[in-house]
Amino acid sequence: MRSVAVAKVIPGIAVALCAFLLMFWFSSNQKAARVVKRVPGQDQADAASEQRDSGRQVLGASGATSLGSTAQPAQTVATGAVVQAVPGEWPRFRGANFDNVSTETIPLASKWASAPSLFWGIDVGEGHAGAAVSNSRVYILDYDRQAQADVLRCLALFDGKELWRNSYPVIVKRNHGMSRTVPAVSGKYVVTLGPKCHVLCANAQTGQMLWMLDLVKDYGTEVPPWYAGQCPLIDKDKAIIAPAGSSLLIAVDCATGKVLWRTPNPDNWSMTHSSVVPMTFNGQRMYVYCGSGGVAGVSAKDGSILWQTSDWTVKIANVPSPVVIGGDRIFLCGGYNAGSMMLRLGMQAGKITAQPVFRLAPNVFGSDQQTPIYYKGFIYGVIPGGQLACLDLNGRQKWTSGSTYKFGIGPYVIADAKIYVMDDSGVLTVADASPAGFHPLGQARLLNGHDSWGPIAIAGGRLIARDLTKMVCVDVAKH
Repeated sequence: MRSVAVAKVIPGIAVALCAFLLMFWFSSNQKAARVVKRVPGQDQADAASEQRDSGRQVLGASGATSLGSTAQPAQTVATGAVVQAVPGEWPRFRGANFDNVSTETIPLASKWASAPSLFWGIDVGEGHAGAAVSNSRVYILDYDRQAQADVLRCLALFDGKELWRNSYPVIVKRNHGMSRTVPAVSGKYVVTLGPKCHVLCANAQTGQMLWMLDLVKDYGTEVPPWYAGQCPLIDKDKAIIAPAGSSLLIAVDCATGKVLWRTPNPDNWSMTHSSVVPMTFNGQRMYVYCGSGGVAGVSAKDGSILWQTSDWTVKIANVPSPVVIGGDRIFLCGGYNAGSMMLRLGMQAGKITAQPVFRLAPNVFGSDQQTPIYYKGFIYGVIPGGQLACLDLNGRQKWTSGSTYKFGIGPYVIADAKIYVMDDSGVLTVADASPAGFHPLGQARLLNGHDSWGPIAIAGGRLIARDLTKMVCVDVAKH
């Protein structure tokens, strides 16, 4: 009887002992989990965790972080490579004068035996982020999926070798690519705006971080669908950004990260994909921005709103930036059946007004993605349906490229009186930039991928273009 009783008791003791050991092991691991920092890229985030913890951080000039164990300081990696001098500047989105027109005098080629010679090519993270070029360096705000980080990369213009990189962790999921924007470079500063609205300012020579802002955390910015597409602006060592949250625009001192002024946002406009554009009207410097509720002109002096109008809005995604024409007109266009509009600024009772001059249907002139170019009295752009079109300043269509030449929603740039336009698959077409008609001069394939939508840069006779995963630098100088 006793042996039977023992046989019954032993299994119970064993079960209790196992339960105790299991509880001890679980408790120990829970305590360890609270003190071990998560490393970006080692966890597999789902949609819920992305919303809960997007890897956001705010770093000051000292590099200190305020978000606890989930955030890591920005990391800078330099190679120490020597930079060979190469002429040419394309220091921001749409070039030196914000108009996508090259001011360089280097004669450029219009046709090639097969394709332009390749200087270099690199792999890039999925996206559409274009390049800025300054002081023989190329700057790209890339995305590294493995590290789950935005990465500001600095390359040598001469051969494409990476000089340094500066990264910070942020979880971005594929949504027609990740990266979107073009850095702004001015003197010793480079400023970027990432897909989830992080603003980074770094030393343009060394990559050392100077300061960083999180527009979502600091200003209540709502990340636009398909991520942020706004390209930052540097104006007289001030970074001009449109959070369109608690503040419509802000000016930040590039040297210190100090916010110099904030623009009120009384109508609660939200951020669009459009970028801020400088303009001078009646002797007054201002910044023009297309928010979700309309267009506004903001004083460069103190950030006050000088004028605004709700006559122009795009319901789904406002992508193209305003095009300044002369001293008093602003051309606006969009996709999703928005068409286009010309505004004219004027003065009434001592205040600036903005009045529509004309509005055009999408088939006359609109733009799904790229910002049109104003050049020598005419407007050029790829309209819905993919044709290149020329428009006069009275809203009359001068010509289109016809059904034979269609470019999807590819980018374009004007240089040496020629327009260089890419199609979706990476084929470059060169044509006269003239209102006299569409006269194609040459054509070549630069890329073999798809979604070749990133803005083009031209500097020193070199053209930099990209598709979804590749970037190339080719020789377009005339030899």
